[in-house]
Amino acid sequence: MGESLTLFATSPAHSPAETIVFDESRADEALSSIEALLNDAVTCVRASVCEDGRLSAELIDREQRATHGLAWLATYIEALREMIAYARRQKAEGRFGPAEALLTAIGLGEFLAQIFGGIPMSQGEMLRPADFGLSEAQIAARRGAAVLALIEAGATPTNRRALAELLAADQSSTFGDPGLDETLAAIRAEMRRFSDVEVIPHAQDWHRKNAYIPLEIIAGLAEMGVFGLTIPEAYGGMGLGKVAMCVVTEELSRGYIGVGSLGTRSEIAAELILCGGSNEQKQEFLPKIASGEILTTAVFTEPNTGSDLASLRTRAIRAGEVYRIHGAKTWITHPVRADLMTLLARTDPSEKGYRGLSMFLAQKPRGTDDAPFPAAGMSGGEIEVLGYRGMKEYEIAFDGFEIPASGLLGGEEGQGFKQLMETFESARIQTAARAVGVAQSALELGLRYAKERVQFGKPLIAFPRVADKLVMMAVEIHIARQIAYFAARAKDAGRRCDLEAGMAKLLAARVAWAAADNALQIHGGNGFALEYPISRVLCDARILNIFEGAAEIQAQVIARRLLEGGN
Repeated sequence: MGESLTLFATSPAHSPAETIVFDESRADEALSSIEALLNDAVTCVRASVCEDGRLSAELIDREQRATHGLAWLATYIEALREMIAYARRQKAEGRFGPAEALLTAIGLGEFLAQIFGGIPMSQGEMLRPADFGLSEAQIAARRGAAVLALIEAGATPTNRRALAELLAADQSSTFGDPGLDETLAAIRAEMRRFSDVEVIPHAQDWHRKNAYIPLEIIAGLAEMGVFGLTIPEAYGGMGLGKVAMCVVTEELSRGYIGVGSLGTRSEIAAELILCGGSNEQKQEFLPKIASGEILTTAVFTEPNTGSDLASLRTRAIRAGEVYRIHGAKTWITHPVRADLMTLLARTDPSEKGYRGLSMFLAQKPRGTDDAPFPAAGMSGGEIEVLGYRGMKEYEIAFDGFEIPASGLLGGEEGQGFKQLMETFESARIQTAARAVGVAQSALELGLRYAKERVQFGKPLIAFPRVADKLVMMAVEIHIARQIAYFAARAKDAGRRCDLEAGMAKLLAARVAWAAADNALQIHGGNGFALEYPISRVLCDARILNIFEGAAEIQAQVIARRLLEGGN
């Protein structure tokens, strides 16, 4: 009985007993098996995408199912690794109770089962080990006794029923101990109170009216230090790390993704200035960003380019002490009320790729709905969207818009792409946290409805397929939360974490969409009604698989690193 991670219930329909067994050696053995499976897969795929001993971009694209599958397999393994590490930490600290054990047992069993049975890369794309070109004998060799034991002891009917009972009785928003220290737990509690009181009661109305998030909410966020959370104290910020950023973003996004995303703009701008700005630029802008005195927006994407930034065409032409901007941008979030744009443009037309790009700190006056862009050489129109409202999306045209030469980030042309790349890790970690918050909101809405809605004489949660949906929401949210924290800890430690950040974003975005979809299903026809908040959460969840690197682009980047030997 002590050979696997499981939770024993007194009976299938009653609360779980206190006897919880976590066999660390068996978990480690299973992890070693699937790490070996990944090595087998990388070796096999690398052989199919190499030409004359070198990786071929053409072959990588041709074999996208296999190459992108590597990204998903590696992401699942990273998630399993972090689940095991989480259980070990919680056990050592005496914080590994019934809920934590069930989340871990079901999570390990389910993810291992999916690795060998099929990983859903999307609703219609199921990845199986054979897709890498592996033989059945190779696959069977990695599906050893430890793997089978954890699968068999994982998402059992008994464990699912026990977790459903705990969910039904739980009164907190975050199910299971997230493993935070006292400081981070206090930050979470403060942000949760703000969301509960100031955001959640109004979010559906803001969404239905496509209204801006009120400036009073923004002022409240500024007062709590949200915009300067990770900015060093020397520049007026709080000097906290990326784990704190995850906690804050998650709780605010749980209230409304638009509120959770307000901090993303300041995070990107601050990271750009901290990594690439001059001392003068740091002194001028960072304190104002930290205090909320100025709001920022990122102006990178262009029509017909999407993630292909090398094709960017917007020009910045030097004319004495100014640069004049000509070109078009699209999918720009919250630009009307922004005071500062971080704007990517091409300063060297002879360079057609990344090398000719430069980043600018472009100040502009705040606009209104009636006059969105009251600045010479700048105009634009709103893009109406399904969800992710509250800040509004715009397409913008520049026709001679002027930026002082002092607005060139770092004072050197041609560094724009490199500077932008330095922000990708933080942006993707934060997006993973946004996804966790949206998924958490879906779980709460689905759970509440399942407990309150009575059909055929009993609440919906009494029906196993409804309860199972809620159980898997809780498990996957727990996994996504832990891998996001893991990536954030790596960033805080100063380690390169583009793989970890990409994996966290890739998985969390899928988890958010699945949670929202299943929560709406629990609502039945009512979920399709605009008056029910789950309809909004579904729309908000859908964007997470697209922005900050679409899932396919994210998988491509991760796969390329794996094939090149990254870790």
